[in-house]
Amino acid sequence: MSVKENLYNNVEILKDEIENISEFIFEHAELGNEEYVSSAYLVEKLKDYGFKVTYPYLDIPTAFRAEYKKGEGLKVAFLPEYDALPGYGENKNQTAHACGHNWIAATTLGAAISLATLNENFNGTIVVIGTPAEETVGGKCELVEKSAFSDIDAVIQMHLGAENNINVLTLAMDSIEFNFSGVAAHAACYPEKGVNALDAVNLMFAGVNALRQHMKSDARVAGIITEGGMACNVVPDKASCRYYIRSKERSYLRELTQKIINCAKGAALASGTKLEIINYETSFANLVTNKKLMELYEKNLRSLGVTDIRDREGFGSTDMGDVSQCCPTIHPNFPLTTKHLVGHTIEFATATIQEEAYKGMKEACLAMALSCLDIFEKPEILKEIKEEFYHTFKK
Repeated sequence: MSVKENLYNNVEILKDEIENISEFIFEHAELGNEEYVSSAYLVEKLKDYGFKVTYPYLDIPTAFRAEYKKGEGLKVAFLPEYDALPGYGENKNQTAHACGHNWIAATTLGAAISLATLNENFNGTIVVIGTPAEETVGGKCELVEKSAFSDIDAVIQMHLGAENNINVLTLAMDSIEFNFSGVAAHAACYPEKGVNALDAVNLMFAGVNALRQHMKSDARVAGIITEGGMACNVVPDKASCRYYIRSKERSYLRELTQKIINCAKGAALASGTKLEIINYETSFANLVTNKKLMELYEKNLRSLGVTDIRDREGFGSTDMGDVSQCCPTIHPNFPLTTKHLVGHTIEFATATIQEEAYKGMKEACLAMALSCLDIFEKPEILKEIKEEFYHTFKK
């Protein structure tokens, strides 16, 4: 029996274990950087299969790093995510895995464990880096800053979506908060004594909307007003707004973000208010997919009988972008069901622990594990992958 046939058998043998991991994380949904139960559970599972674990990792309480070494060769990493989203249930006060991170955690661990339990030797190290808070502050960004990926040769990761998509595009993103301060006054008796902070926010929105016709087509700018006064008869002395600013490339994003900041400065000048600018969430880099690595993954996915594979751009932002700029990375989408459910809904969360999701989980585990095995067994593949990476970033 070949090594790959043994890998197929391992995934089948581990089927119940992998599904149980998904269900446990689903039942213990925790917000970003609060995933104490989930991270501890995943760490114990990895220890059960012989992985050497560092937990917490790099002074991040719910991050971890696990390694299973077979020889002194290459290091390929899988990155489980396990944070959930708030605002579900009848009273909108429950936490739920509406982005399917329970499925992602189980699938990545499944791929790693199925490789570790192979009887055959291969020259490589399986690395599992637990990455908290993808939905909020982007835990991978902190891990990148702390050089967690400096010794990693390749990262194989996937995310749930509506379809198999190998051309996932995620945008670089800045998250900016603008706080305007004015002077409160009675809006009817002494309006002339007031300085209206809400006027500044309105002027800023007008400026940004005028700017839209001059933005590149890949730019995405979305804003909300978070504060604008409490009573109609009081001139608002405090008003705030927040913007997500996105673009395909970080270089253009810097230019665009500065233009939007200038809109805020102009609004403050016109209204006579004072302006405070805050980066309220972590900025994300754009995802750079390693094409050679993606070709390898697609080949293995097709070998499993998966033929409906799309190659079209999708938008969004993720901390995987930062990872992709420090080592060769792929982050394809994998379909949860054939129903094309919308993510971040309770229906999507519930679907992650249904039979159709488990079928996809098996295929995803195998596609990732087979790709990792190919890299370990054929060094010339990694050579091509790294040459592309170095050419892309001119390192």
